Amino acid sequence: MKILVTGGAGFIGSYLVDTLIKEHDVTIYDNFEPQVHKSEPDYLNTGAELIRADVCDKESLTKAVIDSDIIFHQAAMVGVGQSMYQIERYMDVNTLGTAKLLDILVNEEHNVKKLIVASSMSIYGEGAYECEDCGEVYPLLRSEEQLKSRQWEMNCPNCGREVKPIATSENKPIQPTSIYAISKRDQEEMTLAVGRAYGIPTVALRYFNTYGPRQSLSNPYTGVCAIFSSRIKNNNPPIIFEDGLQTRDFTSVHDIVKANILVMKKSNADYEMFNVGTGLSVSILDIASTLSDLYNKNIESNVVYKYRSGDIRHCYADISKIRKLGFKPTVSLEDGMKELVLWGEEQEASDRSDKAFEELKERGLVEQ
Repeated sequence: MKILVTGGAGFIGSYLVDTLIKEHDVTIYDNFEPQVHKSEPDYLNTGAELIRADVCDKESLTKAVIDSDIIFHQAAMVGVGQSMYQIERYMDVNTLGTAKLLDILVNEEHNVKKLIVASSMSIYGEGAYECEDCGEVYPLLRSEEQLKSRQWEMNCPNCGREVKPIATSENKPIQPTSIYAISKRDQEEMTLAVGRAYGIPTVALRYFNTYGPRQSLSNPYTGVCAIFSSRIKNNNPPIIFEDGLQTRDFTSVHDIVKANILVMKKSNADYEMFNVGTGLSVSILDIASTLSDLYNKNIESNVVYKYRSGDIRHCYADISKIRKLGFKPTVSLEDGMKELVLWGEEQEASDRSDKAFEELKERGLVEQ
């Protein structure tokens, strides 16, 4: 089969290419975004055809699409904080770029038999919680008044009692809290709607916090593991908002790729959305401490006890739905972090976190 991977030179896309090329003809479609790539990465699989173009370039995208049997749509601008002041850029690439892809599928002759889109856990907003009195609840963002009083944990939206986080399933209402999250919701909802309407099997995978080798260590808007790695490698303390006890579900890129290959092969995945995570919650403070230990650096995190606009408290995946397809995460956090650090020790890392932090402060997106 002929497979197109948009964003195929990126972090997740490149691993997808490496796996797919063992059995298929693969085309990488990527614009080599300067914020991510200083130059063409040395890990780029030379066995794949390369189209160097933007997803907003409809002419180039059309040529790539009409010759493909399966499309993995990974291309996107990534960065929650940055998306809140580069609104047009994020919506252009993520929402309108996806719209161009779908417009081609609807209006041009092609051979596409399946479309798999990279969605995100960010579309949930806050995760799911349990209240002793009210059962499962879905609170919205904490109020500014609550955050200023340093009451970090979530309260029940019905009775006001403190609630405990539980695994977030695909049934939770979508409540995106950033432009990035809104654009990822757009990608998911548009592709599923068009796929269903035109009978093009489509699957949306809601990635939780993905980490691993090849994630840019010089992009201060990427995943927290890469950002912390860059800080630690440069002997700077990781900057952690709130009290550091907020939790996420950290998932190895290798398990993300396995989920993509699985839904490509499974027809009972068609027209569905799936969480892709581990089902385990880990605090941000623990991630920073683990990375510091693995880099053999005695660096304490800078827990600032301040908040960022739009940040959520807890969110980890309920993966029971994708488990029914046969998915099982295989990379433990310990092994995954060791792999990340072994790779990171050999990489250049330009720490731009302070600049990114100042940009957020200037725009009022961080508590002063």
